[in-house]
Amino acid sequence: MKKVLIVGNQGYIGPVLQKHLSSKYELFGYDIGFFANNISMSKNISVDSNLVCQYYGDVRNLDYKIFNGIDSVVYLCAISNDPMGNKFRKPTLDINKISAIKCAKLAKENGVNSFVFASSCSVYGTGGSNIKNENSDLDPLTTYAVSKIETENELSKIADKDFNITCLRFATACGFSSRLRLDLVLNDFVASAITNKKIQILSDGTPWRPLINVKDMSRAIEWAIQSYDKKRNTFMIVNAGSNRWNYSILELAQSVSEIVGGVKIEVNKNASPDKRSYKVDFSLFDEIANDYTPIETLESTINDLFNGISKMNLGANFRSSEFIRLIHLNNLISQKIIDNNLKLI
Repeated sequence: MKKVLIVGNQGYIGPVLQKHLSSKYELFGYDIGFFANNISMSKNISVDSNLVCQYYGDVRNLDYKIFNGIDSVVYLCAISNDPMGNKFRKPTLDINKISAIKCAKLAKENGVNSFVFASSCSVYGTGGSNIKNENSDLDPLTTYAVSKIETENELSKIADKDFNITCLRFATACGFSSRLRLDLVLNDFVASAITNKKIQILSDGTPWRPLINVKDMSRAIEWAIQSYDKKRNTFMIVNAGSNRWNYSILELAQSVSEIVGGVKIEVNKNASPDKRSYKVDFSLFDEIANDYTPIETLESTINDLFNGISKMNLGANFRSSEFIRLIHLNNLISQKIIDNNLKLI
């Protein structure tokens, strides 16, 4: 059985990915543990029990020994949204970019065969009316998006016939996880619908977002781990998502309201235009990923979120909870567990 190392496994995607891959691979995790205890299910459930080994450490100080015997590396580690990127610009670039490149180089030097990098469709920035494909111009509007582009560029120089690299430009993540994030648009809307019976849209509702369920992200990662034809490509960038999942913010709110029921929608019609608006073409992924393309629906995703969040006893002020990444990091800083560079004290 092949061995897969997931770097940044104790975040939002990790638990879902581990469950998906655990019957097919020997799994190893590496994480600093900032969000290890942010469990959105029973505290008695061992979220990482499907791992052979859990390594703990700062990705900025990787030890080459963790790559011993590993066949594939999945790099999920990231400061992963705009508010965090704005406050922690240097750590964002250090973790999302510099450490990802170092990780790939160490993996290659130690005999790893493939490297999967979790990139983002946010690199397209302002889309206008044009649907973005892998060859479209990029317009990064945030530190997070810049970090993804610059990492892709450097990774392209590392790949060769013995070390394949796939950069998956994921649509905006959504769906329930045992380490839930509520600072993602659809997850936030469902939590708001449950706790407040109201969804407040801060924009005018017109910006477009492509979305992908975290379960389908896991399927895409599995494809990237095992499907490479070494005779065809050694490096690939591909938009990971579905053409069925391009929605306006207002459409998402309306879908949540309809499924949950009795939910009021408030739109800020006087808001300044949100430049982060883009539709994405996932035709290439649909063509080459075969049985690994998204199968989840918006309705099933909202229902899963509703069922999971309803059991969490969230209060109306959930945006001040540990399930908001920036809030949690700020709490760790105030408790003097980490410093302003997000390093353990």
